[in-house]
Amino acid sequence: MNAVPVLLGYAGAVGFLAPRLLLRSAWPYRAPALAVASWLALSASFTVTVALAAYQLAAPTEHLHANLIGLLHSCGLTIGLGAADPTVAARPAVALPAFVVFLVLGSFAFEALRGRRTRSRHRRVLDLVGRRSARLDATVLDHELPAAYCLPGHRPRVVVSAGALRLLSAGQLDAVLAHERAHIAGRHHLALAATEAFAKIFDPLPLARHARHQTALLLEMIADDRALRRQPRAVLAAAMYDMAAGAAPAGAFAVGGPSALLRLRRVLAPQRRPHAALRGSVALSAAAVPLIPLLLGCVHGIS
Repeated sequence: MNAVPVLLGYAGAVGFLAPRLLLRSAWPYRAPALAVASWLALSASFTVTVALAAYQLAAPTEHLHANLIGLLHSCGLTIGLGAADPTVAARPAVALPAFVVFLVLGSFAFEALRGRRTRSRHRRVLDLVGRRSARLDATVLDHELPAAYCLPGHRPRVVVSAGALRLLSAGQLDAVLAHERAHIAGRHHLALAATEAFAKIFDPLPLARHARHQTALLLEMIADDRALRRQPRAVLAAAMYDMAAGAAPAGAFAVGGPSALLRLRRVLAPQRRPHAALRGSVALSAAAVPLIPLLLGCVHGIS
């Protein structure tokens, strides 16, 4: 049986229905790290599904499960897989799914490198106009408007304006700096690059649009939660309010910005984390979702 209808049906569910379920759920804002993992897992699962469907369209008479084993053999992953056709990886039909995968991976590499170049240019500017503060472990800009942001990745940098230093109390400043350092420690720029790359390839897809927007918001919530480990909610909320109008250059993360109001409400009206059983099931689902299209393709390929 050809697996294309099943794979396309699953792709439709992942691309159109799953985002609605996540957006309507209450738990993502209560467990933002798990929510980010879920959006990334759905994006990976959709990519794998499209690649497998493309392969089955190119080779409708082939058994997908046998050819997957052949592809693994061609990559040197032969332990426990048994015999396989050594010419599988060389068949022209492999080119189409490989193109889908490498298109997404290439887009991710492009976004990551573009962000790195943008941040590198900004660092060079900071070296000229900013001054290093050993006490704050940050770069201070002589600017009247309150602003704070970070440049993650290679040679990370936390930047704060003189206006923010005059406006914020010691506790508020500590919360803001902790927020920015959380972005750096979590390598949040890579998650953003992944969702941006996926959206560039599958732009009309609801999954692509919502994954990009929600991931950016959830990463800010993750950084907020890290700041709450150092300062009370009232202190962080006051700092967010004072810095709400602050902007960040391209490739940077800022404690203010357009999501500040929603995040401020979340900080001031805390909710309990989801139950451990829900967190465990979500984590297990996020790990399994990228493998589901392989299972569907193999099962229907031999039925």
